[in-house]
Parts: sequence; C-alpha cells; structure tokens
Amino acid sequence: MDKRKAIAAYRRGWLTLQECAQILGIHSEQLRTIADSNPAHGAMPARTEKATQRR
Repeated sequence: MDKRKAIAAYRRGWLTLQECAQILGIHSEQLRTIADSNPAHGAMPARTEKATQRR
C-alpha cells in the first residue's frame, strides 16, 4: 500500500493508528506526529456523496 494512501485511510478512520503504523513500518507515536501535524499536506480530499431526491 502506498504510504500516502495509508495515511489518508487513517485520517478517514478506515485504519487504526496501530494498523497504519504497522503498514508504514514506524512507531505509532511517530505516525501520530506525522499524520496529525498537518492534515492538509499530502492528503487526498474527502469524497462527498450527493444526496439524490426521489420524486
């Protein structure tokens, strides 16, 4: 898995901190510093779902 995708998955809540750190091969405290320090840097924009109205 690409490191950027792993961090994006962690930020979206798809991976736990420990799972993401294991994928990246670093300690969870290092990941917390990297991932939570600047959420806009290298992050993929979150997808938004458009609500459709049925008539």
